[in-house]
Amino acid sequence: MSQIEALLKNITPPQMIRIRQTFPLRSVGNIDQAVQQQLRQDKIASLVKPGMRIAVGVGSRGMASIKEIARKVVSELQQQGALPFIIPAMGSHGGATDEGQREVLASLGVTERYCGCPIYSSMETVEVGRLDDGMPVLIDKHAAQADAIVIINRVKAHSGFVGPNESGLIKMITIGLGKQQGADACHAQGWSQMARLVVEMAKVKLAACPILFGVATYENAEDQVAEIIALTADEMLEEEQMILKKAKDARPRILVNPIDVLIVDQLGKEFSGSGMDPYVTGRAATPYLTGIPTQVASLAVLDVSDYSHGNCSGMGIADITTRRLFNKVDMTHTYANTLTSRAPNSSKIPLVMENDLLAIKAAIQVCAVPDMAKLRIVRIPNTGHLGEILISDPLLKEAAAHPDIDIVSEPFAMDFDSKGNLTDLAGSDHH
Repeated sequence: MSQIEALLKNITPPQMIRIRQTFPLRSVGNIDQAVQQQLRQDKIASLVKPGMRIAVGVGSRGMASIKEIARKVVSELQQQGALPFIIPAMGSHGGATDEGQREVLASLGVTERYCGCPIYSSMETVEVGRLDDGMPVLIDKHAAQADAIVIINRVKAHSGFVGPNESGLIKMITIGLGKQQGADACHAQGWSQMARLVVEMAKVKLAACPILFGVATYENAEDQVAEIIALTADEMLEEEQMILKKAKDARPRILVNPIDVLIVDQLGKEFSGSGMDPYVTGRAATPYLTGIPTQVASLAVLDVSDYSHGNCSGMGIADITTRRLFNKVDMTHTYANTLTSRAPNSSKIPLVMENDLLAIKAAIQVCAVPDMAKLRIVRIPNTGHLGEILISDPLLKEAAAHPDIDIVSEPFAMDFDSKGNLTDLAGSDHH
C-alpha cells in the first residue's frame, strides 16, 4: 500500500443513484433541408455570384452536425455557380500549425472528399485594419485572397467572459479567422477586455472584408442542433445576441445544487472550449465569468476525450485528476491554446492520483465535509451531456422533488476494475 493509499484508506465512495434530467429539446429534423431553406432566402442567395471564390470558415469545436452543415453549405454555393473552399477558422487550435488544423477538421469529418471541395489550411495572416489604439486586425491569408467569406459556427455562452456577443459568428470572425496571431492579438489585453475586443475587431473585418453571411446554430441539452439561422453581415452583431439568449436557455445544467464533490469522467474540447463548461462545474479559469449559479466544493476530472488530441486546457480548474489523464497531456497543444488565451489557470496540473478510485477518494477528502453520510456527490460523463447522471443518497430527496428529474435506479456501488479504474461512464444506460 502506498502512502497515498494509506492516507485515504478510511474513505469509501458512497453508493450512487442514477437520475434522468429533462430539458427542453427543440431540434432540427432534417439538417440538409434546414440549411437549404436558410441559404435560399433572397437576402442570402442574392449575395452569391457565379464564379465567386468563397472561403468557408469551419471551426474546431464539437459542434453538432458540423460536417453535414459544412457539406450542405458548400453544395448550395456550388449550385449557385460559386467556387467554395474550406478554411480552418480555429485560432490557435490544432497546435497552431497548418497540418494540425487540417487534422482537427478531419477528426470532425470535414474532409475534401466528404464536403466536395478543397481545404486550404494556413497559419499565415493578412492585416486588414487597426483599432484606435493601433492594435492590428488580422485575417487568414486564404480568406483575404477570396472573393467572399462565409462562416459557420455554433452560438453559445463563452467560458471566459460575459458579454452581448460571446461564442459564435462574431467571435469566429475575430479569433477563428484571425488564426494564432489574430487570436493572440485579441487576447493581448487580457480577459477583462475580451468582450469589447471580440466585437471591435469583428466590426473592422466586417467593414474591410467581403463577408457575405454566416450560418449560426445553437444546440439543445442533448447536443443536437436546435435551430439553423443564416445571417447577413449586417445582421450578425444584433441577431447573434438574440440567438445567444436562446442558447443559454437551452444549455444543459445540473439541477441539484450545491455540490460537495463533482466527478467529471471526461473533459474535452467538444464539450466546452474550456474542456469543462464552467456553468456546469461552477468554476472558471478567469475572474470575468460572472453569474454562475452552480456551487462545487471539490472537483475531480478522470480522463480526457480522444477528440481533444491531448489538449487538456481546462484541467487546471479541477482539484484532482488521474495518472491516465496526465499521461495523455500534449504539452504543445495544451500550452499553445493556453498561452494564446492567456488563461494559465486552465492548464495547471491538479493533484494526480494513480487511478479513478484514489481520485474520487481524494476529492472526498479535500471537500471538507466531516459527516460522510451527508456528502452531496454528483458524477457526470462530461459537461456537455447531462441527461443521465449519478447522485449520492443525500441528494435523493431534492432530486425526487424536482419536476424535471426522474429517479431511474436503486442505489448501487460504483464498479472499479482490478487497477482501480471505473468500468463505465456516468451517463451510460447500465452499470
